[in-house]
Formats: sequence, structure tokens, C-alpha cells
Amino acid sequence: MQKGVVDFITLGCSKNLVDAERVMRQLEAVGWTCVHDPKEPKGEVCVINTCGFIGDAKEESINMILQMGERKKAGKLKKLIVMGCLSERYRAELEAELPEVDSYYGKFDFNGIVDSLVESRKKKDRDDVAQSISCQPYERHLTTPSHYAYLKISEGCNRMCSYCAIPLITGRHTSRPKAEILAEVRWLVGQGVKEFNVIAQDLSSYGLDLRKSTKDKVQSTKEHLLPELIDEMAQIEGVEWIRLHYAYPTDFPEEILDVMAKHENVCKYLDIALQHCTDHMLGLMRRHITRAEQDALIRKIRDKVPGICIRTTLLVGHPGETEEDFEALKEWVKEMRFERMGCFAYSNEEGTYAYKHYEDDIPQEVKDRRVEQLMDIQQAISGELMAEKVGTIQRVIIDRQEGEYWVGRTQYDSPEVDCEVLVENIGHLSLVIGNFYDVKITKAEEFDLYGDIC
Repeated sequence: MQKGVVDFITLGCSKNLVDAERVMRQLEAVGWTCVHDPKEPKGEVCVINTCGFIGDAKEESINMILQMGERKKAGKLKKLIVMGCLSERYRAELEAELPEVDSYYGKFDFNGIVDSLVESRKKKDRDDVAQSISCQPYERHLTTPSHYAYLKISEGCNRMCSYCAIPLITGRHTSRPKAEILAEVRWLVGQGVKEFNVIAQDLSSYGLDLRKSTKDKVQSTKEHLLPELIDEMAQIEGVEWIRLHYAYPTDFPEEILDVMAKHENVCKYLDIALQHCTDHMLGLMRRHITRAEQDALIRKIRDKVPGICIRTTLLVGHPGETEEDFEALKEWVKEMRFERMGCFAYSNEEGTYAYKHYEDDIPQEVKDRRVEQLMDIQQAISGELMAEKVGTIQRVIIDRQEGEYWVGRTQYDSPEVDCEVLVENIGHLSLVIGNFYDVKITKAEEFDLYGDIC
């Protein structure tokens, strides 16, 4: 067992990852060594950052807690700490069922981990560590490759969609101050970050709460700050790419499209979860938008930012979804031809509107079949769209070397979830991870491109 080492295991989304990175930075400032997602945990402390969004994620989190609990029982671990969404949502139940965990923290009190671990050390050790080292709250131990990072600009959601447990976990939407975000961007640039993946539970609402709280100006409460934030970010020297994730279609801040068209370093990419297309299902889901309004928004996005890559997420098997709804959804996907798309089956989450007011009336095998059918359609569309890239020259950032290839991404691809560009390492091609290269695309598959350095 290594002394003074904390193993962090992060489950769930990139927003969780940012939380873990901040705690790691604070712990390192007071003398601990932090290791993220170790292949073989060896630290005296383990912190599990959990996800509590849907059933599969909760099960994964519980299994990891049980696994680390066994390490503790075997004497290979001194302290086990759980933080994140699962413990925010089910802390009392977890404390009763899993007493092998020493302490639980949620989404908003996890800075207490630092105080608890400093206090747990011997007085001599506490005196020896560099407690005088200070760091800003936004500083982080980056666990991503050094050339890209996730930038969380708000927490929470006010939308209250029928199926979604996020508001139950994260609470009301709260935007971070713009000045603090821009300071974080400058700090990250100083760490070597070139690519900023902007994330939030609801990107579209960024700044609405800040406008309301501004007393010295008369502002419309519907005036968005997101376009202003991204415009200022794009002007910071060293910011090469900005990519936007998790916008909401209702009250979408359309001015962001002008910013995207204006700045070359704002990627022509938008992740916007649409969930469904029929008015029947959009109503049951409490999305506060109609099919006509949604379609008009998609057309406007594509008109104002030609060549944009739209990534969306769809939900099937929600209570009340008929075969007619699903057939309409399939035809809509064929019509819209989204550049990137994911699909999930409905999970009946306690506390949500759907859990309280609807019956989970669609068998799991039907839900799974609908997911498979939609993704088969999307695979064919993706293959056709990717084939159109053959012969073009794309600006590619190199993420890693893997086997016989250098692997990178275009501006249309977010890390870990989207397509990649593979450049064959012919003649010991010397590329630098984190650098940009012009690549001529020579071959396309459904979810990957191949090319040569120009």
C-alpha cells in the first residue's frame, strides 16, 4: 500500500470528471498524491465519484463501491470515500446499506473531502505538508490529455422533463460568473490546453439567473449570456477550439450561431438533445416545444452555420410511446440526417414526473429493439455523411498513437464519444500529440476516417 496516495475513480459524465479534478488539485496542494482511474488501485484512500442518472449507471456505481469495500475489508485500503450524484440522491440509503464506506459527499459539499483527509493525518504530517500552498477554486488536476479539457459553466437544471432525474440531483440551474470562467480558461491555456469542451446540464440557460440578479442594470430576464461568454473566450490567445455541449432546444440562444459563424476557433459543432419528434411524445416528455418549432430550429442552425455538425440524443420507450410514434421517429431521423446521434432506452427513475404520473408500460425488450433499430438507421446515415469527407482536407488534432496509427479528431468530433481520424504511421511518421495537422481524407467508414498528412 502506498502512503499518502489517493486513488480517484470517476464514473459517469464529463461534468463529474471536472468535480473530481478540482478535489484532486486541492488535495495535492496539501501534500497528497492523487492517481486517477488507476489500473490497479494501491493508495491508502479511494474516492469513488459516482453517477446516479439512470439504472445502469447506478448499478455500475454500486458495484464499484462493493469492489473497493472488499479491498478495505482485506486490509488493502484504509479509507473509502464516495462522492457525486449517487450519494447526493441516495445518501441516507447508502449509509444504511454500505457501512464500509467511511464518508459520503454529494454534488455540493465534496470540498469537505480535503478537510477530512488533512485532519486524518498525524499532526507531524499535517505540519510538514505545504498547507500554505493556495490555489484558485477552478484550478484542477487535469486527467484528460493535456491539450484538451472540459469547461463546466453551470450546474443544475430548471427544465423538469418528465423522465429526467438531473434536477432532483443537481437542483436549480446556477450559472458560474463569467469572469471566473474566463479566468479558468486563461489558467488552462497556461497549462497547455488548446481545446475547450464547454459543458453544462443546460447550456441554453447559461446566464439567465445572472441577468436576474443584476440590480444596477435593466435587463430582460430572457437575455442570454452564452453568446457573450463564448465570444470573449474565442478572443483569448491560445484558445484553438471551443465546442458546445448539451444545449436545450426550448429558449435556445440563437445569437450563439452568429458567434459560431464569426470565430474560426468556435467549432462548427452543437450537442443539443432533442429526445423525440412527435407532438404527442414531446408533450408527454414535458419538453415545452412542438415538432414544428423543433424542426424550424434545426433548419435555422444549419442555415446560419453552414456545414455544422449537430449531435443529438433520442429517448425511446418512454411511457405512452406508441408504435406510430416510433415509426414517425424513424422517418424523422432519416429526414434530419444528424451528423452524430445517440439513443437511450427509458429508465423509470423514482421521483421524476413520469415515475409519479405514468405507467412504465413498454417492455424492456421493446425498448432495446427500438434503440437498435434507430442506431442501425443512424449508422447508415453516418456512413454516407462520412463518405462525403473523402478527398477533403481536414484540420485534425492528434490525441494519441495507437498501434500502427496516429489517432486524432476534427472540429466535428468531441473526445471519447465521436468519430476519429486515423493516420497510418508510415516510415515512422513523427507527429506531436496535441498539435494540429492538415489531413487529406482518403477513406471513410461509418464512424472513422482515414487520411494522410498534407
